[in-house]
Amino acid sequence: MRFLKDKIISKLMLVFTLASVSLIVVIGVGLYYRSIPILHQSSWHNLLTKSDWKPLKGLFGFYPFIMGTLWVTGIAIIIALPLCVLTSFYLVEYAHPKIKQILIPFVNLLSGIPPVIFGVWGVLFIVPFIQSSIAPHFVEFSTGYSVLAGGIVLAIMIFPLIVSILNEVLTTIPQELKDASLALGTTKWETIKKVIIRKAAPGIVAAAVLAISRAFGETIAVLMVCGNNAVVPHSVFDPGYPLPALIANNYGEMLSIPLYDSALMFAALLLFIIILLFNILSRIILTRLERNLTA
Repeated sequence: MRFLKDKIISKLMLVFTLASVSLIVVIGVGLYYRSIPILHQSSWHNLLTKSDWKPLKGLFGFYPFIMGTLWVTGIAIIIALPLCVLTSFYLVEYAHPKIKQILIPFVNLLSGIPPVIFGVWGVLFIVPFIQSSIAPHFVEFSTGYSVLAGGIVLAIMIFPLIVSILNEVLTTIPQELKDASLALGTTKWETIKKVIIRKAAPGIVAAAVLAISRAFGETIAVLMVCGNNAVVPHSVFDPGYPLPALIANNYGEMLSIPLYDSALMFAALLLFIIILLFNILSRIILTRLERNLTA
């Protein structure tokens, strides 16, 4: 009887696991089905490479929105990842236990702040700072509402996620490995560079992947500071219009226009495909990195 129960439970777990995984397929199929009207009107190539966005004239070019998404996400990762790695190394390797007890709750507190608060803070502080203090040194004029502002706000939002994951990764590295390196006469910083970083490299990549996946879909805070101008950004001081902001700004009020509704569903499908492809590519890189380290 015990073996029968165990077999039934294992089958139930398999069913629930397959049901969870199948949600990805259901979401993808549903978005594609709602995108069919615009795909019948225009080809994938035109939708992805054209920059004209005039819905009332039937012109839907998604290239500016794709580039806006990539600009904001790229800036956020460039800012956040080095800071998070250094913060995690300090908390795990250098910080006194009492300091650690104070700092870690404050870092985790950032993850509990609603995105709209980050957006308001970005509008009140980041945008004016870029407009008055940073942009004049590089361009003639900038309103401050730019992909740089979106990247900075987004970097702060993903900061606690990366730090939490890296802390868990670094604490799993055996203390014996560190002691062996220090016993050879290396300093703590040399041990971090030569031993800990190599050992923690797959975890750092995994943390970056999860952070980028969240950054791709962030909406409210980025929407408030990016400028939401449907043009391709050519510098960090140009406004951008990420795909999540496009959907959030227009979904609901434009549903009376069938082709516009389909275009917004296609934008959601694009975002879904970008995140899916990025995660697959990251998994391949992570697998090869782990194979090289074990070799």
